[in-house]
Amino acid sequence: MESKQEKRKGWCWWILVLAIAAMVVASAILTIWNNFRHSKVSSVPDRPGKIAENYAEALKIAIQFFNIQKSGKLVSNKIAWRGDSGLEDGCEEKIDLSKGMYDAGDHMKFGFPMAFTATMLSWAILEYGDHMKAVKQLSNAQASLKWITDYLINAHPSPNLLYIQVGDPDLDHECWERPEAMTEKRPVSQVNISFPGTEVAAETAAAMASASLVFKKINSSYSNLLLKHARELFSFADTYRGSYSVSISQLQSYYNSTGYGDELLWAASWLFHATQDESYLRYVTLQNGDTFANWGTPTWFCWDNKLAGTQVLLSRVNFFNTTEISDEENIGLQMYRKTAEAVICGLLPDSPTATSSRTDSGLIWVTEWNPLQHAVASAFLAVIYSDYMLTSNTDTLYCSGKYYKPADLRKFAISQVEYVLGNNPMNMSYVVGYGSNYPEYVHHRGASIPVDAESGCHNGFKWLVSLDPNPNIAVGALVGGPFLNETYIDDRNNTKQGEPTTYNNALLVALLSALLTTSSVVSSFA
Repeated sequence: MESKQEKRKGWCWWILVLAIAAMVVASAILTIWNNFRHSKVSSVPDRPGKIAENYAEALKIAIQFFNIQKSGKLVSNKIAWRGDSGLEDGCEEKIDLSKGMYDAGDHMKFGFPMAFTATMLSWAILEYGDHMKAVKQLSNAQASLKWITDYLINAHPSPNLLYIQVGDPDLDHECWERPEAMTEKRPVSQVNISFPGTEVAAETAAAMASASLVFKKINSSYSNLLLKHARELFSFADTYRGSYSVSISQLQSYYNSTGYGDELLWAASWLFHATQDESYLRYVTLQNGDTFANWGTPTWFCWDNKLAGTQVLLSRVNFFNTTEISDEENIGLQMYRKTAEAVICGLLPDSPTATSSRTDSGLIWVTEWNPLQHAVASAFLAVIYSDYMLTSNTDTLYCSGKYYKPADLRKFAISQVEYVLGNNPMNMSYVVGYGSNYPEYVHHRGASIPVDAESGCHNGFKWLVSLDPNPNIAVGALVGGPFLNETYIDDRNNTKQGEPTTYNNALLVALLSALLTTSSVVSSFA
């Protein structure tokens, strides 16, 4: 038998072997971890870094357009050629609809695109408010947002009723006058239980829910009020389903809706972010994802179709959410993220699935009417997705055999905004007031008529056909944009190319805010 001393030596030997083995394993794990870390993208700063001064200047200019579009009793008016207008809007129904913003170059208040304007401003502030603050534009963006949400609150006097329009578009378009001089009747239109409008009610719910997050820390009572309206409006939209284009057929010639499923998903997504109520997550995944999400099929993000925006917004949950989510809900979120990636892959110019909907110079181009909307919206989705990747240390995006880094997505977004700001075959900035060469005959009534001119509804048309440039500069207005052949006709009657819209500017403000600098996005809006 072995002696006790020999046994002790044997045990010591095995302990030494095990210790060395443990050190080897630990070293290997550390090496693998270091390699893994280095395969990830480099960390991004928590706070804004160096500011891109050209984008800061463009942002400052673009935000000014919201002041030009304001209706109502103006407070601290910064636009010399604008004054109070629309003060009696809503009086027929004994409600105050004087605030809000005029839709475009006319004097209509269309609730559907106006609500989308508010939602996009909110999204921009929530993701990039620190960027805006660094260039002293955050308070201006918040003030513009509140001017719209004040109007939307008044437009929703009871749970199942929403006023969605001020003015008769047919009558309005028979006039060419300054908003301060309007004399024609301005009737209001509503959706309700008998005449539903799911898409406009849901978009307004999205606007209210997203805005409630913006004001949560700076005006809690206002934030709670917005959230109350958002919940009620979503319930109204979902319970009484029907298209507002059917209920109010006149709108088919102006802002015709192609469906309401996307707005229901969009609104529920924003309500989930605003409340963390899992019922809204179930709504977009288990209950209505198969019906409305169109998973796997890329779409264009715009005032009428919110699917691509919803897919990116819900990808945020998949990237950053730390709360308990069921396996079934997680599968749904993965489908949204997969579809968002299909959208982004289609935008990248050298991707195997790159869309052919672009000009020879690379601008995303989908329609003759207001083509820059899709270019700017697409660029925003690309840059925000790249920032989700950076913040989550996600190295690459896979596109049918090729891999792309966050920098590739950002490069695409920069190409679009650079085109908008003047790097295009026309050598023209499509943002009025930016650069030295921009449209001078913008299709905009207030800009086209001298402040001291006496013009009524009909005799103001001489200013529409005038050969002189607009006497008032619509600073910040993003016009419709170029034709597919990349030409632009600077003519006041050219509404396809030369009419600005508030929602276009909201998209532009979002894009410019994202590109101001590089920093991580917040993991939660709450």
